[in-house]
Amino acid sequence: MTRVGSIVDRIAGLIGEGLLKPGERLLSVRAGAVEHGVSKNTMAEAYDRLVALGHVEAKQGAGYYVARVRHAVVGQQSAHVAEAVDFVSLLREQLVQSYAVRIGDGRPPPSWMERFEVGGSPRFLAATRGLTPEHGYGSPWGFLPLRERLALTLGERSITASPDQILLTQGANHALDLVARQMLEPGDTVLVDSPGYYPLFGKLRLSRISIVGVQRRHDGPDLDDLAAKAAAHKPKLFFTQSLAHNPTGGSITPAVAHRLLRIAEQHGLHIVEDDPFADVLPAASPRLAALDQLERVIYVGTFSKTLSASLRVGYVAAKRPLIDRLCDVKMLTVVSTSDYVERMVYAFIASGQYLRHLRRLKTLIGEHTEKATLALTRIGVRLPPVAPGGYYLWGELPDGIDEADLVRQAAEQGIFLAPGTLFLPTRTATAPAMRINIAYADDPRFIAFLGDRLQADGAR
Repeated sequence: MTRVGSIVDRIAGLIGEGLLKPGERLLSVRAGAVEHGVSKNTMAEAYDRLVALGHVEAKQGAGYYVARVRHAVVGQQSAHVAEAVDFVSLLREQLVQSYAVRIGDGRPPPSWMERFEVGGSPRFLAATRGLTPEHGYGSPWGFLPLRERLALTLGERSITASPDQILLTQGANHALDLVARQMLEPGDTVLVDSPGYYPLFGKLRLSRISIVGVQRRHDGPDLDDLAAKAAAHKPKLFFTQSLAHNPTGGSITPAVAHRLLRIAEQHGLHIVEDDPFADVLPAASPRLAALDQLERVIYVGTFSKTLSASLRVGYVAAKRPLIDRLCDVKMLTVVSTSDYVERMVYAFIASGQYLRHLRRLKTLIGEHTEKATLALTRIGVRLPPVAPGGYYLWGELPDGIDEADLVRQAAEQGIFLAPGTLFLPTRTATAPAMRINIAYADDPRFIAFLGDRLQADGAR
């Protein structure tokens, strides 16, 4: 550790232990340098870091003082915040990127993503000709040409929506957050897929929303379970992912979709349909929004799964005046989304680069789904039926497997797993399982590890 770092840690420790009190004056730079046996420049840099970290306040002409505002410790988190944070523990592991084999990751490897031509390339310039970038906030609705293109895309999916029914967002998570903020209040109840999209669970818990899980089957939600819980809990919303479901990989069938909408109408239930893989799925897939035409369904899409997570462009489509109110919430919370990024996404589409990328991505998904299925079934992992197009398989493990122990053992070998319990709103496991990313599933290190573990458990 450097001398500056050592001084910072020492003083911060004294403050944390209460040996230096809020408002107490610290030694001058000269006296501090003598105390710690360093130069005045080193001491001054240490004080600057302490100020930047919020431990110390600098008063011009008077010296340095212990900050009067103390940092809250983790243990002071309220119960609902701690519970919400617990739901995103898997997301934290994915963002840290510290594992060699990333079976539990939510995204494919970087090699699956194209290197798009941007900036001054002729193709990019041609696609954006006449679209002079602005230096203000841009429209709170989002870049109009992109919304117009999305309206055409939704039309191809049999969803009728004008550009003024489409609001651009910072990815699907932002869209879900806007819907929750506008339509829900603390104490309200919503239904969610179980297993389902775990970041959503954390988001809802953070807003003090009660979540009730609806059992997810390979062909969509369990409709008897949905009807019973809609009658018992009187929920306002049902959040679901109809196609290429995260984490199970299944897709809803037309018969299930039709009956689901009848149940929703019977119980006055609105549906939030998240469709993150839409661009690599058939346009004619049975979407709830296409059957309902945005009367009771709020439709959410994103480019994060199929283009780039770092671009953070998504959208929500709904009937008016709901979409107007969602735009108001967007303005109140983030003012606007990035006009520059939205123009970039539009240019990728208009130049034809995105279409070529999607063709390659579909091929990769198909090839790796087949490889993953063969490799996993060979070692005894049960895989429910899945529809082609998504990144995930739901690996059902033999009874008696301890998920937590399996994850720990895998981590020791540099393998990142996503245990099934993390995708359950109650965190109560019914049967051991895991979400498996098809891009990594046939990795020899993972197959050898899991095969050995299943064989050992089967021999007991």
